[in-house]
Order: sequence, then structure tokens, then C-alpha cells
Amino acid sequence: MRKAADSGVAIACDKLAVDMYADNPYAREAGLVGEAAGVAAWAGGMEGHDVPPDVIISVVHWLRKGGHNNILARLEAIRREALQGATYCWNDGCEVMGFLKDFKVCPQCKTTRYCGGACQKQDWTTGGHKATCGNLHTHK
Repeated sequence: MRKAADSGVAIACDKLAVDMYADNPYAREAGLVGEAAGVAAWAGGMEGHDVPPDVIISVVHWLRKGGHNNILARLEAIRREALQGATYCWNDGCEVMGFLKDFKVCPQCKTTRYCGGACQKQDWTTGGHKATCGNLHTHK
């Protein structure tokens, strides 16, 4: 994803920006750019975003690199999506709604998320995560 975004592939830049904003596993690590020229001062005044300033700087950098004409509108759309919340728990049948950042990531594979320990334990024992967790971890 990062290679494609570095090359300016618009869809990769947008996906990386959205994933960083939503705190998807590995996205912030892969997408952080540090002080992007001309972005830090512009993004520093952004209010109403529940993400660290370095993430906003990087998100704006990727949106710019991807060629977005109206970065403020896209950033606001990403923020609205993040505020709506969804069912991020991987345990089948769980209907807990919330924000992605509130769901705990499996410490081994770092790809699945759970609303709490009970759902994680149930998915581990009866949902099949035990069988796939090691495979997911080795392919990172």
C-alpha cells in the first residue's frame, strides 16, 4: 500500500489516509510521514478531529499526493465516517456498535478486532480465529 501511495496512485493514497485516520492496524506505522513540507502549518489548526496532529499531517499529505481537489471536504467526510461508528467486532453475531479505536486488536495477528474479552475468547474457541491467527501473523 505504501509503495503505491508513494508512487501517487490516488486510490492507494486515499485508502492509506482513511485507514490512518481510523487507526487500522499498521496503517499509522506505514503511513506516517513526519513533517510534510507545507502541510504541518496548514493541518495544525484543524479542530474537531480525534486523532493526533502527526496523523492529521500525514492524512493531509496522502490526500494531497493522491490529487484530491478539496482536501477539507474529503477530510470532513473521513471524520464523519469515523464518528458514525460501526460493528467492528470479528465475533460472528456480535452487534456492538462503536468506534474502531475502541475495539481491541488481537495481539498476535494484529488484524482482527473485538469489542471485549468475551467476544475474543468466543471467537478464539468456536469462531475459528485460533486456526487462522497464526496464518495471518506469518503473512505480515
